[in-house]
Amino acid sequence: MRFFAFALLLLCIVGCTNSKTQRTKLLDFAPANAMAIIKVSNMESLESAITNNDFLQRFSKTNAYATLQKKIGNLSVFRPESDILFCFSKDNNDSLQFSIITRLHKGLFKTDSLTDYKEETLSYNDKKIIKSTINSTSFYSAHIDSTFFASSSKSIVESIFTPTEKYITLDKIFNTTSNDKTFSIGISENSTFLKSMFIEDSLSINSFTQSIVADVELNQDGIYFNGITIAEDSTKSLINIFKNTIPQENQTYRIAPANCDGFMSFTFDNYKTFGTNLAKFNNQDSIANNDALFNDIIEVGVIYQGKKRAIILNTLDVIATHDALLNEQTQTDTYRGISLFNFSQPALFAKTFKPLISYSNAKLYCIIDNFIIFAEDLEILQNIIASFQNKTTLADKAYFKSSSDKLSDASSLLQIINASSLKSIIDKNLEENKSYSLKRYDATGIQFIYDNNFAHVNGIITKSKSKTRANSVSEELNIKLSADVLNTPQFVINHITNEKEIVVQDVKNNLHLISNKGKILWKKQLQGPVLGKIEQIDIYKNGRLQLAFATPNRVYVLARNGKEVKPFSLKFKHEITQPLAVFDYDKRKNYRLLVTQGKNVLMYTVKGKIVRGFKFNSANSTILTQPKHFRIGTKDYITIKTANKIYILDRLGKTRIKPKSSHNYSSQQLYLYNNTFTTTTDSGDLISIDTRGNVSQKRLNLSKNHFLETTSKTLITQSENKLSIKNRTTELDFGDYSNPKIFYINDKIYVSTTDIQSHKVYLFDSQSKLLPNFPVYGNSSIELDNIDKDKNLEFITIGDTNSIILYQMN
Repeated sequence: MRFFAFALLLLCIVGCTNSKTQRTKLLDFAPANAMAIIKVSNMESLESAITNNDFLQRFSKTNAYATLQKKIGNLSVFRPESDILFCFSKDNNDSLQFSIITRLHKGLFKTDSLTDYKEETLSYNDKKIIKSTINSTSFYSAHIDSTFFASSSKSIVESIFTPTEKYITLDKIFNTTSNDKTFSIGISENSTFLKSMFIEDSLSINSFTQSIVADVELNQDGIYFNGITIAEDSTKSLINIFKNTIPQENQTYRIAPANCDGFMSFTFDNYKTFGTNLAKFNNQDSIANNDALFNDIIEVGVIYQGKKRAIILNTLDVIATHDALLNEQTQTDTYRGISLFNFSQPALFAKTFKPLISYSNAKLYCIIDNFIIFAEDLEILQNIIASFQNKTTLADKAYFKSSSDKLSDASSLLQIINASSLKSIIDKNLEENKSYSLKRYDATGIQFIYDNNFAHVNGIITKSKSKTRANSVSEELNIKLSADVLNTPQFVINHITNEKEIVVQDVKNNLHLISNKGKILWKKQLQGPVLGKIEQIDIYKNGRLQLAFATPNRVYVLARNGKEVKPFSLKFKHEITQPLAVFDYDKRKNYRLLVTQGKNVLMYTVKGKIVRGFKFNSANSTILTQPKHFRIGTKDYITIKTANKIYILDRLGKTRIKPKSSHNYSSQQLYLYNNTFTTTTDSGDLISIDTRGNVSQKRLNLSKNHFLETTSKTLITQSENKLSIKNRTTELDFGDYSNPKIFYINDKIYVSTTDIQSHKVYLFDSQSKLLPNFPVYGNSSIELDNIDKDKNLEFITIGDTNSIILYQMN
């Protein structure tokens, strides 16, 4: 597991204060010198998120990654059933050590399947410590009441037997975190784990605040976090300079050129209050004698461009602020109709706003709208003026708009930086300068919004997306699993959001539920592969949907959280040979579940009881396809198909229609097409049976290994490389094709097929016309639907052997 990512989540910090208390929570067992504490609720989701996150995977060549990977390489052997804490510490030799804390349960740490495992029992003050060695890497563990504690350091385990002081502030803030996010993270006060998250070297973490806890959400192209920060000593933490001020809308982005390295902006509703707080922080008796210039200012910004800086004052009254500059009216030049003036106090802003601003070379200024811009030379002022007039500021860039949409409009302090500045900050923290690229990470942001004695923290690190063209097909997600994909992924409904999610099984028979943002919500070990398609039912008739399906020896019904719904799962001694059939005759959610075993059919209620009134038990031979239910008019029809016989039954399992002739049938499904029961023979002829039992046969010249699929009025067939849609035939390249599928969405027909041999996914309209930008890469049949709130359709397919790809049709 690639947990080095914890060290690189630069903007998530936590401090702590201590008080003795009884140990009842996991946090009570955290080592006293822990620099970073991470709370995880779903290990599988975390592992997948880190593996699939583009930003974190760009650091795989760094020394920090190698060091952390060596320390925690064996963490994958643990399988916690509840929250788990990861704690990172430095020992006396300044070496990184880790600890994990979770509730003890029987299957937490199984060693039976480990081939290179050694165990030794050590004693410490009559206590037992287990030394475990896997692949030449050792860790130490102990049980304390119902808590399991393990560490890479024996001395840390020894120290944990003695109750220490509790992290009061941290505990209080951790209560605000969410279990729905990838994890929650913090770094302790005065630690060396994280030195800086700002461009300005004068802004260190330890001087900025004391305690922050943040929920972190990882997806493929981004990291999002939000939390709160508290600094109890109001004079020693910079965040408290915003006390008793109201955050204003940050507007520096409107003047910041798109080619700058980023900007920082801080706001206040009353400069005197802010200035007084800042003076106290700097141990000054009073604020500087420049009230006139700053009296009407609500925002101060710094634009970064290489080593150059520009200071931005955003004023409510540009005339009053201009009047405060009456002694600074020596015009030196003009540019594009904007007057440029000399400024005689170049160090004013560094003196006034220390340590937020360290720049002391502001020799020139100009005025644009309500902004007064100060800089050291003409070049940077000209760049700002030209960008503003040409509409090439950050405000005009799609990538900035995308990032800023995830942040609040108003904040006490906001920093937005480009990829170059982001890399510089990371290098400062890693203390190395490895060759890695952060290209397309154009607008990383963090903001602090001061509230009543605490501040909200929001942040985003995201990769900008290329502009999509009309009719294009874009790859949205490429989700890697921990094992190869077993079956075709499909969409299921999230009954809470009414959007779609992804369900897929791997070769280890783990069933995964994945959000439409690529987050693995849960992973469940099944007893065998899923047969066919997973159905959704509403057992309790309350709008909450469950997943219903069969494996060769079980029938499962799973709730949204992956837990089995009682009385399921049902176990079967004899093999289940067809996918689970779910019937809802009157659309009243009185479901019937049909289980096929060879030539036998069993019908169950959702309470797991046999339906005694269903009289059909056995066919003449092995049933070839999943039983189907159709309704024509007011009558119900249940169909069962064997190699030479089609049964058309009523609800009780009695014969409703007896076909007047029989044939040798193919393994293709039976469909209701033009109000006839339709399938094919093994020689490729089309067979149709009406409600009176009359049988018609039509020669289609299909090969033995053909495919058939229909809607009520549309019939498609595929025979070798010939795909026929409504009698229009398209010849494809020769290949190994999956079964075609029909999708009826927004009154349109779509037909798909995939050439597994050449890895090509085809999508046609109802006129057999290939849609623009197809084929695309894929290795299975697809599932097509609108899975989110926009109007674009998405489809999913298998990518590499261990990945699934989500595409969007733009």
